[in-house]
Amino acid sequence: MELCPLIKNILLLDSEGKRIAVKYYSDDWPTNSAKEAFEKAVFAKTQKTNARTEAEITMFDNYIVVYKFVQDLHFFVTGGENENEIILATVLQGFFDAVGLLLRGNEDKKEALENLDLILLCLDEIVDGGVILETDANVIAGKVDSHSMDAGAPLSEQTITQALATAREHLARSLLQ
Repeated sequence: MELCPLIKNILLLDSEGKRIAVKYYSDDWPTNSAKEAFEKAVFAKTQKTNARTEAEITMFDNYIVVYKFVQDLHFFVTGGENENEIILATVLQGFFDAVGLLLRGNEDKKEALENLDLILLCLDEIVDGGVILETDANVIAGKVDSHSMDAGAPLSEQTITQALATAREHLARSLLQ
């Protein structure tokens, strides 16, 4: 038996079951087609549930899948059949809340795709090689923000998302003055 809980994958899918951001930490799905088949099957099994207020837990192909939905985003965390559901749910909640903080409450597919770099950094801060590193959303979002460029940096050194956010802030300040 493993000493620490291991995460098999973390998935962020849209309302049609298409990938937005996924990260696999296990060789249980050796090919990309196997990964996509797993994603479609999990989405098909869970899409009719109402996991909008609380996380739901299901057993699927000898894996424990914990999931939660918000608007058109579907969050999933998968662990082995012997993993603790509470720990998996804590990882899911940390990911869910961190994405909410990073997207400033605008949790929809368009905003998620515009900030995909932040979401992928978020996944890296939560789990590394299947080992859980952090579950506190505020800490995760803080680390991700510290990785992103400072708003005072020249526009040439910022990503498009950061440059647009900076421009939005400057426009808002100028309109309020």
